[in-house]
Amino acid sequence: MPVRSLYGRPNPHYFGQSKRSRGATWLAVVSDRVMGLGGLLVPGTMRDSLFILDALHRLDAKEQPEILTTDTASYSDIVFGLFAICGYQFAPRIADISDAQQWWIDPADVGLADRRSTPSAAGYGRLNELNLRRVNIAAIKQHWPDMLQVAGSLVTNQVRAYDLIRMMMAEGRITSLGRAFAHYGRIFKSMHLLHVAHLEDYRRMMGAQLNVGEGRNGLARAVFFGNLGQLKRGYERGMEDQLGALGLGLNAIVYWNSLYIDAAVKKLAAGGMKISPEIRAHLSPLQWEHINFVGSYPFNRPELPGRLRDLRDPADADDDLEQ
Repeated sequence: MPVRSLYGRPNPHYFGQSKRSRGATWLAVVSDRVMGLGGLLVPGTMRDSLFILDALHRLDAKEQPEILTTDTASYSDIVFGLFAICGYQFAPRIADISDAQQWWIDPADVGLADRRSTPSAAGYGRLNELNLRRVNIAAIKQHWPDMLQVAGSLVTNQVRAYDLIRMMMAEGRITSLGRAFAHYGRIFKSMHLLHVAHLEDYRRMMGAQLNVGEGRNGLARAVFFGNLGQLKRGYERGMEDQLGALGLGLNAIVYWNSLYIDAAVKKLAAGGMKISPEIRAHLSPLQWEHINFVGSYPFNRPELPGRLRDLRDPADADDDLEQ
């Protein structure tokens, strides 16, 4: 960001230690059909986990996602809890997954036993070798009404998840409500870790979606040539307009490529060439080698010798707006 803005922050990862070079992060949401659904402007490179749920709740799409895959930067126990209580399955790729803490539920805490159990007595088998820690069900029960109110406020956009998470982690100390959300999230985090460890289809799903995001980022870098990848608006609305226009261009390319890939596959099949589902699964609309970004752009005049195009009747324009 070459302009002064509250959203521009130093970024050692991209700009080294130079404090003059500042940037912002565009946290984009991309569907498994490769289309961009929306996004959120993030100051500098702050931790994604503070913003990921806000980006989800700002989507204009009619069909909301069911599973959310992200990288490690978007992961925390509280975020797992917030996603779960809002009805989403959170599936982040966790670095050093072998070191991640696993958790267990004492059946006595949920009314399934008359006495305190150990993980062994609860029937967790070889999972006991993972040094399981117990989920604090009492904390979840105590704060459950407040947790439901938080979920309602998030879903109806009355409050930002970013502000909630900062509030629950005030001055580096987790509040009692934050601790309840963390323990609630640990239930779903443990299930996620077990899915990753034992279900190959689950790992493939996560990898495929993350690859879609990386592929779309590559296309975005190729398209974003007009300002050399620079955000030159100083205010949030202007930067979001610029990035939104970029997203519209990306979706147009994805749609165009999808139409012609489908047409090519159908033509080959009609000619007798069998294209297996395995090959079709590897076809991607995130290609741009055939697109001329910096060539000539012809604007052909319509064949209207000696006159201009007919002007539109304002009444017809009003009808179009009503439709």
